[in-house]
Amino acid sequence: MHSEVDAHADFSAIRYAQCWEDADVLLQALDIQPGHVCLSIASAGDNALAMLARGPRRVIALDLSPAQLAALELRVAAYRELDHSELLVLMGSAPGQDREALYLRCRGLLSGSTRDFWDAHREEIARGIGAAGKFERYFALFRTGILPLIHSRRCVERLLAGGSREERLAFYEREWNTRRWRFLFHLFFSRLVMGRMGRDPSFFQYVEGSVADRILERTRYALTELNPAENPYVQWILTGRHTTALPFALRSENFDCIRKNLDRLEWHCQSIEQFLQEARGTVIDSFNLSDIFEYMSTENYHRLLETLICAGRLGARLAYWNMLAKRQRPDVLSARLRPLTELARTLHSQDKAFFYSAFVVEEIA
Repeated sequence: MHSEVDAHADFSAIRYAQCWEDADVLLQALDIQPGHVCLSIASAGDNALAMLARGPRRVIALDLSPAQLAALELRVAAYRELDHSELLVLMGSAPGQDREALYLRCRGLLSGSTRDFWDAHREEIARGIGAAGKFERYFALFRTGILPLIHSRRCVERLLAGGSREERLAFYEREWNTRRWRFLFHLFFSRLVMGRMGRDPSFFQYVEGSVADRILERTRYALTELNPAENPYVQWILTGRHTTALPFALRSENFDCIRKNLDRLEWHCQSIEQFLQEARGTVIDSFNLSDIFEYMSTENYHRLLETLICAGRLGARLAYWNMLAKRQRPDVLSARLRPLTELARTLHSQDKAFFYSAFVVEEIA
């Protein structure tokens, strides 16, 4: 059984140098317990690492892209070799001038193919490995080329200062939500521009309606209902680093626990379909599925759901995001997969990685 997206998308370079899904809501959704076996989309590795903080017996990270796994492997080496403040510098979350030296300390812990990959990307290391992906470069272009045409640096700083909900709403409507903001936002986050410069065009194959309209509404939510001063994703998009907030895996209070459990993490360059076919008998307790179902037809989505149900224990949870294409358990699987609708809705209202239209949590029945 092969993955549909494998036939359409290019996986030769890092697409996501960070995980743009909120691990705080993911961990609450999955309720990982000591002894659990977890399956995770690898992406850049942040959320697979975050899962280690809950003490599972095993975290299996999968990705079709060797470049994405190189991002994960360098992170693992950094957790082993660096202290917390040095990790933040290497990531680009904090300023620093010695990223090359930090990389060289980690380099001896890398496999040959991963060393070759990063040796050929020294410029990305110098900027911080969290900026090395196509998606991050897309945000950088928005930050440096579009945002200055709309708002001053002082205005951006005032937005990121947060404040009470009433203050955030008033600031957004009075100063941020200008006609120029809406026009340039719609242009830059259109299906055409995002497909060419941010995500792979094939990722929009099953999307209907206006991409920019949906993302603009979720952006408004993030800048008003949520507090930008507590949102690492908003901060990176608007400043290129983390200012007053960090994602779960990068917070100091989680660093030692993740480091202690690194030997419980494994990664494979495989699709979920291929891994489960070859690892029959492996029973999974928690599934972090990112937003992979957006990239496949409804029929293939339903077929993969059935495969996941067969691989999971009774009570195992699946968590995944919808950005633009609606995906949720079909009625035909109602006896085998139970939606945790209220939990998912509550967590989605707290989701700091704001551009997703829905968060889905389902439990094997």
